Amino acid sequence: MSLNQQPGLLYTYRRCPYAMRARMALLQAGVAYQAHEVSLRDKPPAMLAVSPKGTVPVLVLPGGAVLEQSADIMRWAFESTGDFDAWWARAQTPFNQSLWARCDADFKHHLDRYKYPQRFSDALGAEHHAQQAVAALLEPLEVQLQAHGQLGGATPCAADIGIFPFVRQFAAVQPASFEALPLPAVKAWLAGWLQSSLFDVAMRKPPSSTK
Repeated sequence: MSLNQQPGLLYTYRRCPYAMRARMALLQAGVAYQAHEVSLRDKPPAMLAVSPKGTVPVLVLPGGAVLEQSADIMRWAFESTGDFDAWWARAQTPFNQSLWARCDADFKHHLDRYKYPQRFSDALGAEHHAQQAVAALLEPLEVQLQAHGQLGGATPCAADIGIFPFVRQFAAVQPASFEALPLPAVKAWLAGWLQSSLFDVAMRKPPSSTK
C-alpha cells in the first residue's frame, strides 16, 4: 500500500505505549507521518498550543484537525485508507473491544502501580498489582490466543497492536517473574510482535524535526 502524500505531524515518545500503538497503526495502514520526538520534561510549545493536555501521542492532520487519543489516531489511520486488510474491522468484535477496554482501564491502573510503586501511596504493594494485572488482562488474553494465535483470528488486527505495547511494558518490569507465569500463548504472541518488522520500524528513532 502506498503512503499518503501529505503527512501529518505526530508528536510522540518512543517508549510510551500509547504513542507506540499509534505509530504502529499509522505504519500498518500506510499513512505517512512526520514524527516529532517529545521530551516529556520539556514539551514543545507548538504541541501544547494544539493539545493543552500535554500527553502523547498527538497527531496534527494536514488540514489542521488534531487527534489527541491513541485509539482515535488508530481508527483514523485505518479508516482513512479504507481499512483494506480489515485491521480495524476485526478489532470491533465484542471480545476485542472488551479486552481493549480492560487494557486501558484496569490493566493500566495496576501496571502503573506495579512498575512505579514509588509514585503511589498504596499499601497493597507492587506484587498485588502484578497479580491483579494478570487477572484483568493477561489471563483472558491467554485463553483467546490459545484458540486463535492473534486477536484478529488467524491474522492480527488493531486490537493486537493496541494491547501489545502494554503487555510489553508489563513483561519488562520483572522479566523473570513474567517468564514464570503459566501464559505460553501470551509469551509466544509477545515474542512474535517484539520480533516483527512493524515493531522494529515503529521503534526507530526519528530524525530531528523542528518545532
